[in-house]
Amino acid sequence: MTATTEPTITEIARTIADSAAALRAGETTSVALVREALAVADEYDAPVGVFIDRYRDSALEAAAEADAVLASGAPVGPLHGIPLGIKDIISTVEGPTTCQSLVHDPAASVGDAVVVQRLRAAGGIVMGKLSTCEFAIGAPDASKPFPIPRTPWSLGHWAGGSSSGSGSSVALGAVQGALGTDTGGSIRIPAAYCGITGLMPTFGRVPKSGCAPLGYSLDHIGPMARTARDCAVMFDVLAGPDGSDPTTLDVPVPVYTDALTGDLAGVRIGVDSLSRIGGELQDPALMPAFEAAVTALAERGAEIVEVELPFYDEMSLADWVIMLGEAAAYHLPDLQQKWELYGAPTRATLVSGLLYSAADYVQAQRARRVGQKAIAKVYERVDLIATPTCATGAPSFAHLDEVGVAADFFRTIYTGYWDTTGNPVLSLPMGFTDEGLPLGLQLAGRPFEEALVLRAGDAYQQLTDWHLRVPRPVLEASA
Repeated sequence: MTATTEPTITEIARTIADSAAALRAGETTSVALVREALAVADEYDAPVGVFIDRYRDSALEAAAEADAVLASGAPVGPLHGIPLGIKDIISTVEGPTTCQSLVHDPAASVGDAVVVQRLRAAGGIVMGKLSTCEFAIGAPDASKPFPIPRTPWSLGHWAGGSSSGSGSSVALGAVQGALGTDTGGSIRIPAAYCGITGLMPTFGRVPKSGCAPLGYSLDHIGPMARTARDCAVMFDVLAGPDGSDPTTLDVPVPVYTDALTGDLAGVRIGVDSLSRIGGELQDPALMPAFEAAVTALAERGAEIVEVELPFYDEMSLADWVIMLGEAAAYHLPDLQQKWELYGAPTRATLVSGLLYSAADYVQAQRARRVGQKAIAKVYERVDLIATPTCATGAPSFAHLDEVGVAADFFRTIYTGYWDTTGNPVLSLPMGFTDEGLPLGLQLAGRPFEEALVLRAGDAYQQLTDWHLRVPRPVLEASA
């Protein structure tokens, strides 16, 4: 298939905040919102590769119940009646979790993960399980019976990994918010490639119970939505410790939506373009878009200063060594017994983790601590740090087939650094390449200062409309 798109602002560019207000004002119903989302999925799910499974009947039933509760005048939660999607490494009661793999035993992960429980308690409607990469680490693999996730801006280009369907479903409007996970950039990369907003929280801020692990000491679960405000609405529900996950930390949780003042007066933002990393691989449109985004932040009152992320190469490599070491440990029994069931890209990636020694892993963790201390020193001078999310728009499948996971490709991804440090980072759209592919801006804060990160993202989006642009692929049968 081929596709052309033209970014437009339409009534389909619904936000969670606007839909929640419309529901409470009686201007729409949850059933209407769910039917609208289902109609989008009916048209675009197959060609874009969004869902592993859709829960049409249960979603409509839950929406009808949500409307009845609203009509009764009973108190409702902030996500009441809102269509949401769940990345298919996170467990739900409606159906099995496949991790987009033939290896995983679906019966081992039936039931609501803690984060899904929290979304439902706030009134959210689960629309289905969203496509990913195999075990959140593999690459698109046409040899396996799972969707190939595409960015809805161009069906010849990847949606990014590994929260692929989370990014594309929100961009299309098949859901209004989604859960993603991030170990090396898996919330922020698809957010950037699909033109939406995604928050990787501080490590330990959100419980991961009921989520298949990738890197035990690196994994985060976070919200993906059209806007920073929508991410804040979801994060008000998701944040906070749970006894089922010993990595969560009992740190005070503010009301994140209360922080969205639109004002950045007195906020110092350090800026690092990372051009020294991407070099000649950077898209020509990246720097003009990034400079315009920094200007918009300054217009909101922020003071802009130049900084350089310390130990960038070391922290990026540490993320890779730690992630692969921990992933290989988790998957080793299945690699020994079910080798042929893994996709070839996943096998190759996981086996590379076995090539690192215990000394390599320990040294990576030691380097990680050095990097955390170094970036904390930078935050003594600034409150936030802004960088691009990626050096390019979404890569084409032809390019991925050519380079695979070559080093040059990783030079275009500016995300793994922050998984190593554990800081909270928001990716939000900041423009397009000449090909019409979205570009992303990262805003990173101090640990547990998601409120300021979201405040800055919301302030930026009050001056821009990149987050409201909706892709509508024009599908043509190939000859």
